[in-house]
Amino acid sequence: MSSSIELINPKAESVRRAAALQVNTNGAMGLASVVKSNLGPRGTLKMLVDGAGQIKMTKDGKVLLSEMQIQNPTAAMIARTAVAQDDQVGDGTTSVVLLVGELLKQADRYISEGVHPTVIAEGFDLAKKEALAFLNTFKQPNKLDRATLINVAHTSLATKLNASLAKQLAADVVDAVTTIRPPPKSKDSTDQWQNPIDLHMIEIMKMQHRTASETQLVRGLVLDHGARHPDMPKRLENAFILTLNVSLEYEKTEVNSSFFYSNAEQREKLVESERKFTDAKVRKIIELKNLVCDQAVDAKEKRKTFVVVNQKGIDPLSLDLLAKNGIFAVRRAKRRNMERLQLVCGGIAQNSVDDLTPSVLGWAGLVYEHTLGEEKFTFIEEVKDPKSVTLLIKGPNAHTIQQIQDALRDGLRAVKNAIEDEALVPGAGAFEVACSAHLSGTVKKSAKGRVKMGVQAFADALLIIPKTLAQNGGFDVQDVVVALQDEQAEGNTVGIDLQSGEPFDPTVEGIWDNYRVKRQMLHSWQVFNGMICQSLHRLFSSVIAVNLLSTDEILRAGRSSLKPDGQ
Repeated sequence: MSSSIELINPKAESVRRAAALQVNTNGAMGLASVVKSNLGPRGTLKMLVDGAGQIKMTKDGKVLLSEMQIQNPTAAMIARTAVAQDDQVGDGTTSVVLLVGELLKQADRYISEGVHPTVIAEGFDLAKKEALAFLNTFKQPNKLDRATLINVAHTSLATKLNASLAKQLAADVVDAVTTIRPPPKSKDSTDQWQNPIDLHMIEIMKMQHRTASETQLVRGLVLDHGARHPDMPKRLENAFILTLNVSLEYEKTEVNSSFFYSNAEQREKLVESERKFTDAKVRKIIELKNLVCDQAVDAKEKRKTFVVVNQKGIDPLSLDLLAKNGIFAVRRAKRRNMERLQLVCGGIAQNSVDDLTPSVLGWAGLVYEHTLGEEKFTFIEEVKDPKSVTLLIKGPNAHTIQQIQDALRDGLRAVKNAIEDEALVPGAGAFEVACSAHLSGTVKKSAKGRVKMGVQAFADALLIIPKTLAQNGGFDVQDVVVALQDEQAEGNTVGIDLQSGEPFDPTVEGIWDNYRVKRQMLHSWQVFNGMICQSLHRLFSSVIAVNLLSTDEILRAGRSSLKPDGQ
């Protein structure tokens, strides 16, 4: 009799022990080889073609990993981990994939020589703790003035856009984040809670028009629709802004009801009474407009105007009434734009027209409508103290616009992270070179027994970042790494100059990485049973490698184990 009985669907696939480890290693290294050429400013683009034949060209790691169809279970798990990294801190997806792939590659080198996976895993555990401790000493507290923040934004943007465009947009990104940044608490304040920076208050508006170099920061709001009446003014100056969430159209009752009439006069009275309810609300808006815009005929001050931005609908008859009174009205605005509008212009959004007073109005120096083909855009500019802004992306085609949008998203997150961390990490591979030297030296010497091999594997794996930067820059990888290590051994902070391939100090050139991105690169989602992402606890990315190293069986279920004959 067999000592153990195993029941399994006959159509299921089972891969065990050494073969399972090989599957995991090959999956991780295969995914890393796909995204490897995208890393850094000299990285190349990937072309994605979906089932409908739509083409997307990108070098953004998150976009690639989100839209690629990955069959290998190990590669799929690593991809999910990298996308989670982007959701957390906005950058570092490609680095995570490269690091995990290299960790498994280095571990496989030792395992093929007979070292047990758990020994390597113990070394990874020790190395991860020391790497995080080293990162806390390696980061540099910074005053984060405007010039430094522009360098941070440029470092992020330059990896996804051409150099001239990245340099131009870096200043706009910094100005956008600093505009919406909540004022810091005074040192004397008892409540030291600092409100986080809400990047949703930066509207990113796309306009397929002219060239990418005309992408600009609008210190106001741009709405993706215009007035819905041809007689409304197209340009207004010195405008009062009324923000509404009130239906200005006929609505059916919530209960089933019927009205019966026997002649045309009764029908006219019925229609008139229905209209009277909506017209009364419109007249209250007109009365408020007359109150605040009333000026003498010979007044020397600039003429006052009135704008209504409504989240709900406005029917044609109401639009006609507003147009006759010189009111510019926009209907069905997005809820998020209603929040931004109050931060841009001031005023208070109203859910009723019963208690309208001048105190609820905002103000803008200029409101105008821009028509582009069949699309209309409404610009609200020249506001007094904006707490929300718009990044207006322009480009000749959808591909360019999407590429700029992906880059701006990462750039905004980079500046936000720098402000909230109040510290930066030297870029250009400087941290990886320094941390690798620290692990290979001090940490490896203090480790006892065969754990040293796991620590050395971790140290060697970290060098994949500067190696890939050198390879994508067209330089000899071994020469670059040896030069970096020699320079670092003298106690210098050193990264790779992608213009010359020589070692240089990234802090002098203003190349900075986010502290939390480097920390999160060494972190990932906790993995249970080695394969399934379960919770939001942050652990080191080596946890993925440890779990994959500890996997000795992979099962792929058949079509169904519940039907007869596995059908």
